[in-house]
Amino acid sequence: MWARNLLFFGLCLAGVMVLASSLAPSPPPEHWEDFSPAQTQSSDFQAAVNEVNAVFRQEWQASELQPAPRADDLTIARRLSLALTGTIPSLEEVRMFEERPAEQRLDWWTQGLLRDRRASDYVAERLARAYVGTIEGPFLLYRRRRFVNWISEQLHENRPYDAIVGDLIASDGLWTDQPATNFVTAAIKPDSDDGVQENVMASRVSRAFLGVRLDCAECHDHPFEPQWQETDFHGLAAFFGAINLADGAIFGGIRDRGATYMVEDRETLEKHPVDPAVPFLEELLPAEGHPRQRLAAWVTHPKNEYFARATVNRFWALLFGRALVEPVDNIPGEDVHPALDVLARDFVAHGYDLERLVKVVAATDAYRLDSAADHEITAEHEACWAAFPLTRLRPEQIAGAVEQAASLATLDYESHIFNRILRTAELNAFVKQYGDTGEDEFGEHGGTIPQRLLMMNGQLVRDKTSDGVFNTATRIAQLTPNDETAVEAAYLTILSRRPSPDERQHFVSALADTEGNDRNGRLEDLYWALINSTEFAWNH
Repeated sequence: MWARNLLFFGLCLAGVMVLASSLAPSPPPEHWEDFSPAQTQSSDFQAAVNEVNAVFRQEWQASELQPAPRADDLTIARRLSLALTGTIPSLEEVRMFEERPAEQRLDWWTQGLLRDRRASDYVAERLARAYVGTIEGPFLLYRRRRFVNWISEQLHENRPYDAIVGDLIASDGLWTDQPATNFVTAAIKPDSDDGVQENVMASRVSRAFLGVRLDCAECHDHPFEPQWQETDFHGLAAFFGAINLADGAIFGGIRDRGATYMVEDRETLEKHPVDPAVPFLEELLPAEGHPRQRLAAWVTHPKNEYFARATVNRFWALLFGRALVEPVDNIPGEDVHPALDVLARDFVAHGYDLERLVKVVAATDAYRLDSAADHEITAEHEACWAAFPLTRLRPEQIAGAVEQAASLATLDYESHIFNRILRTAELNAFVKQYGDTGEDEFGEHGGTIPQRLLMMNGQLVRDKTSDGVFNTATRIAQLTPNDETAVEAAYLTILSRRPSPDERQHFVSALADTEGNDRNGRLEDLYWALINSTEFAWNH
């Protein structure tokens, strides 16, 4: 009997310790502690930001637009968190953010996010959609998960972007131990002896890395942009014609084997060889080397402004939810937005440093403007970046925000492995039901009735807002000293802001004179209402 009582006492003590450890604040992860303001305070960094700001101020003045006022710091922090990690700040992070000196907060926050594994993972997945799409492809020849993990590792190390892209285009070897080669093997047609689909590779390289929809010229000269000819497309595709998977090459991985790219004449149906050729800036193409090595060197050449512009435009779109020049993968060769040229020149001058690029964009006036103002905000304001553009959150951002809102602590790589696995499964299930946006990264997607019903009645929201020991609504009810603090904590956790005076008064009145399960239930209702609010589902 005494042994059983001792065992029971030990289990109870262990449970109390586990609960206490979950409630106790954990030390901040290293990426929040290791802050150096040197880069953002340097003269050349400020010069880049000022030059971009001057471009937009001139545009607003010419258009006679009064820009929106600057957004508050928490709103900007929320934007950055959604853009870089796919989720909202935790209450734990909000408290750390507000403890920083006001003049350092946003620089500290941006740098911390960029060094967070969540950011490299999330941005890697977003980039992979542009590189290889969303289809898993033939497992024997393609490992999409391994490919995304490789990109994430490159981003986390802040490897120069020209080196990353060079590896994507030119890497040799197996798709298992050389993950970059999955960029090529993703274009292998299953159950076919034809090998890599050169036309697919030409389309992906031109769209993702050059910001040109050259695939519109695959079968005929471009119908809307006469500078792109059918020969341009096939010349680019020919760089991938040397890849041959026949004669056991499948076991040796991707190699350039000297094959010739053949194009079929639509009239005679006869095939003729096409030599590798680039559609512009031929003088930048190396004369020596394997075809894909030459192409990689040409794409990433410092004087190839298409590459730098395409990269800047895509990362601007990641941060704003909308490209500076639309569509994101079809930038005109001339008369581009002057801010795009300013940022592209700075990007090249600083060694294709993606972290610096994000920091510069995040420090601009355009990024830090509010989406609302005392005066009318028109479509022209958003078109000229005189107000932050309202964009609907992506499915994985909605799911990530719901998950984070249900936890006072930050859900990151410091979380227990079991919690991370469970969270991934819940996110995937929600996105599948909500509807993935696929490869169309920045298209306009309206909300649907099934999506609203999923938010109102779906399993994820129901589980995360219901009364439970570890859910935030219950913990706020138990840990806050009064109703005012409880309402404020709920708003900060879900919307990353404090309630307005009217909102505070309304919900404090609803909580007045309640206790126990009744108070828990009303806070649960408040949580559900805030998560289902329009504000929660938009970036602003």
